[in-house]
Amino acid sequence: MKIFKKNQLAILVISLMLITAGYLNYSSTFNQKVEETGSDPVDVAKIGDAELVNSNIVEDENNIESNNQNENLNNNVAEQNTTNTSTQIENEKTDDGSNYFTTSKLERNVMYSQMIERYQSILESSSGYTEQKGIAQEEINKINDLQNAIMIAENLLTTKGFDQNVIFVNGDSISVIIGKKELSQDEIAQIQNIISRELNAEVDNIHISLK
Repeated sequence: MKIFKKNQLAILVISLMLITAGYLNYSSTFNQKVEETGSDPVDVAKIGDAELVNSNIVEDENNIESNNQNENLNNNVAEQNTTNTSTQIENEKTDDGSNYFTTSKLERNVMYSQMIERYQSILESSSGYTEQKGIAQEEINKINDLQNAIMIAENLLTTKGFDQNVIFVNGDSISVIIGKKELSQDEIAQIQNIISRELNAEVDNIHISLK
């Protein structure tokens, strides 16, 4: 009976020694890792988890940034398409007859400017007769007065709703071109009244055309 108890005691002592040795070995290894990393024991224990969490955060941030870039790209494309569409519509409006009226007025004004230059050269010529210079000056005055009258009449037509208009004068005959598909009798009378008053013209000499 005593021998059996001694054996039990010996086994218990050996077990305690093995457990103590294992614990001391684990503690020594763990402390060595702490000294090498310079981190707290809790931080060392969580290094693996922290790296995993940070990796997920970076991946999420990259996904968010990528989504934002795609959204900005789509917005830029949409804005560019809107701008191109607006530009195309604006060009269509510009080409829809308005070029004719702008070009016609420009060519008419250039013609009057060339006529004035020719008469002006007569005035500045030292060999010209006094009578010729007097006629040249009268013609310059007539052209200037006619240009002013045409400008006033066209501006009045614009204020009355005839935005696209141009006036040509050939002696007593006056041609008025309006950018509309049709005109009512009241609108025709309104145009005739403006032209007759500003250009001192007879109604029978006023010819209205549509463009």
